[in-house]
Formats: sequence, C-alpha cells, structure tokens
Amino acid sequence: MSETVDVGQLIAQRHLDDSVPGQRSDGARLALVIEGGSSRGAYSHGMVMALEELGVTPCFDAVYGASAGALNGAWLLCGRAVNARRAWHPTVINRVISPARALRGGPVVDTRFLVHSVYERIVPMDFPAILANPVTFHPIATDTVDGTAVDLRPFITDVATLQQALRATTCLPILAGRSIRLGERRYVDAGLSESVPVRTALAQGATHVLVLRTRRADEKHSTPSRLESRVVTRFLSRHAPGTVAAWMARAEIQHREETDMAANPAVLQIRPPAGSPPIGRIGRDAGTIQQALDLGCAATTAALEPYLRPLLAPGA
Repeated sequence: MSETVDVGQLIAQRHLDDSVPGQRSDGARLALVIEGGSSRGAYSHGMVMALEELGVTPCFDAVYGASAGALNGAWLLCGRAVNARRAWHPTVINRVISPARALRGGPVVDTRFLVHSVYERIVPMDFPAILANPVTFHPIATDTVDGTAVDLRPFITDVATLQQALRATTCLPILAGRSIRLGERRYVDAGLSESVPVRTALAQGATHVLVLRTRRADEKHSTPSRLESRVVTRFLSRHAPGTVAAWMARAEIQHREETDMAANPAVLQIRPPAGSPPIGRIGRDAGTIQQALDLGCAATTAALEPYLRPLLAPGA
C-alpha cells in the first residue's frame, strides 16, 4: 500500500482505521514536518490547530520541527494546539519578543521566558504528554561546531531536556542570545542548517511527508543586508564558529530544499494561501498574527478534508 497511495490518501486511510504507531499494517512511515520562521510560525500554528481539530494526529509516525515549527509540533503532540492559540496574544508576544530589550543587553527573543514561564504557567504545555506520545518528536537544531542539522530527539529523556531542546531549536543567533547546551555540544536555531527538515525525515525512513510551510509559494526568501551579514557573521565566528559557512550558504540550502520537495511525489506541502500577509522574524502585529492563525487553519482544512470526507461519509 505504501508505494501506491499519496500523503492525503494515507492520512485518510489511517484515520479511518484508527491506527497508531507500532500497530500499523500499511508498511508506510508518515512524517509531519513543520517549517520554522519565528513569528511566521503563526501560520503553522494555525495548521496544527486544524490537524488537531480534524483528529489526525495519531496518523503520523513522527513529527519533525525546526525552530517555531518544533514549538508547534510540541503543541500538537500534547493535544493542546487549539488552546495554545492564546500564546499568540499580544500580551504574551510582546513579552517574548521585545526589540527594546536589546538596549539593556537582554535578548530580543526571550526563549527562557517562553519555555519556562509561558509554557509552564501562562499557557501550559503538557510536557509529559509529549514524552509519552507514541508519535515521536524530533526538534532540529544546528550544531555550533560543524554547522550540521541535528535531530535532538536522542537528548530528550525528561521534561527538563525537552524544554532545553525547545530552547535550542529556537535559539536565533544574536536575537536569542548564546547557544544552548545539550549533551556535550551546543546548538543554535535550526534555520541555519535545515529550516524545513524534510531531508532528516527521509533519511530516518519516512516514506511519506506532510510539510507545513510558513511561506507562500510566491514568497521569496529575504536576503540579509551587507550590514546584517557582517554583524551576524562576526557573532557566529565568536560564539558558533561552525555555523558561519551554513549561514553564508542559507540561500543555496533553501533553494535545494525547495527543489527537492517539489520533485518528490511522496511530499505534500501545505502553504499559506496567495495574498497572505508576510510576517517578519520578530513580527508582533496582533491583527496580522491572528489572521495568519486563521489562514493556516483554513488552508490545512481545505487541503485534507477532500481526502477525509469520502471515507468518513455514511455508507462509505
């Protein structure tokens, strides 16, 4: 079966069979891959809200996420994606992201506050549920020594290491401060090495991949200014020297990712629809973020319902 069905058909059949990882008979390995993008993650959060509402989370065998995509994957796996929309409220976002904080020597993006205050008390994330979920969780980060994309799953053994992994995958250079240690190495944001971790998912045996994107199909990857490149390169050379080459080659890496995904029939991508507003890495406009949540949810529902509806209709 795994060689003859597409991603949407596989999700629909598994949803109908009510199967879970470890109890499949279809011979497939279905991965959910969620793109990063910091504040653009509002789009993919809306998308995981739709997956939760459609009841298809158990259809996946693994969830791979980069940066904000990993956070949204965690919300999905703990069954609180819809409720976690509250984490995008302006009172929360403006505390997590604050450019003015840099004037006092603090991080623009405060991942410690996000993971240990927002996710523990303000909008609680059920960390034990993620650890216990048979759908495995694979947050991606960039190794500061060699600049490679690393699946942090082997380091996640309890709530504390899960929280540390969430901080590592979202550790934006300069904006979020110094790198995060897990095991014997230190890591920074996944976006430097693999912002859409399809390559890792396929290398680990995925036969089918559903990809939740945070960029429209017609949206171009932004090119850093000469000043930004100089500042970031200087910071990375001092604090994460192995990532400099990855930073400089980001455009080439992203182009290769796009080409590989488009050419692979086992990969289904869901993107924000045409006309969706762009969101910067530290975008905080409340109206735009709420619109992105709604658009992401609607895009995912529209993409998957045609597959689900026929199998679930009376008499099917």
